[in-house]
Amino acid sequence: MRFDVLSLFPELFQSYLQQSLLKRAIENQLVDVRLWNIRDWTTDKHKSVDDTPYGGGPGMLIACPPVYGCVEAVQADANPPGQLVMLTPQGRPLNQALVQELATYERLLLLCGRYEGFDERIAQGLKPLEISAGDFICNGGEVPAMLVIDTVIRLVPGVLGDETSSKYDSFSEAGLLEYPQYTRPREFRGMAVPDILLSGNHGEIAKWREQQSLERTQQRRG
Repeated sequence: MRFDVLSLFPELFQSYLQQSLLKRAIENQLVDVRLWNIRDWTTDKHKSVDDTPYGGGPGMLIACPPVYGCVEAVQADANPPGQLVMLTPQGRPLNQALVQELATYERLLLLCGRYEGFDERIAQGLKPLEISAGDFICNGGEVPAMLVIDTVIRLVPGVLGDETSSKYDSFSEAGLLEYPQYTRPREFRGMAVPDILLSGNHGEIAKWREQQSLERTQQRRG
């Protein structure tokens, strides 16, 4: 699967791409991440990408010309042109159902905003899938783009060492939170592992885990 990151600060991804699961996925050619600087499609000597909003107001907006130029060039870089994703607080909330939808694409273009956001005509003309990492404001779209990459690659075949791991993640099974899990030691500072997990009765363990997932989801998301 290929990700194209369109950003004013692509260097923020350099360290991220060298870490853990993502690094191995790239090395094994299961995932391809390419970085693009929107400023490369500016035409003035200052490489300006923003301007003041019509009608007044605080801050600056990312202007249409460099974004259109960047998106269209990156789309033409390979076939298929990919699904354009705009990271914006106004977008669809990122949840596991949306992650599963994103994982069906061969290629995603992740458009990262900055400042006070994008000129509305960027969404109007390029028709991206608008996605929000949550009801809060980030300094830019780079961290939300990393979240998209992090969550989607888990569903790419071969990325996880244990192919059943993603199936049992929180929200993957019927939208429930994951059940409590334990490892050695059996007791730590007065806190013991539930006896059921030591019973060897896999049927009862499965029932206990399902009940724990239901209760935890009700308590924390009810």
